[in-house]
Amino acid sequence: MRFKVLTREEDNSTGTSLKGYVNATYDQLIKAFGEPTYPNESGDGKVQFEWVFEYDGEPFTVYDWKTYDREYTINGLTRWNVGGSSNAERFIAKLKSLLK
Repeated sequence: MRFKVLTREEDNSTGTSLKGYVNATYDQLIKAFGEPTYPNESGDGKVQFEWVFEYDGEPFTVYDWKTYDREYTINGLTRWNVGGSSNAERFIAKLKSLLK
């Protein structure tokens, strides 16, 4: 199974939507996957940080949603949204195993 964190240039996540959640802190995500693909607030302010992944050829994302507060996202958020364009159960299981 292929698992890769994508750069902005490789991002193919257009059209993804909420598929589930993963429990983790910002620090756990940084340690496991490095800096976010998108480390700056989205244009509408709804997302502070977003990682884009490719897993078995499918795009997936991990992001905060409507916290509107970078400090809270970094220091207090423990439930992150998982987006995708297909079923995300296997991807979420992989995330959980890598976050241990």
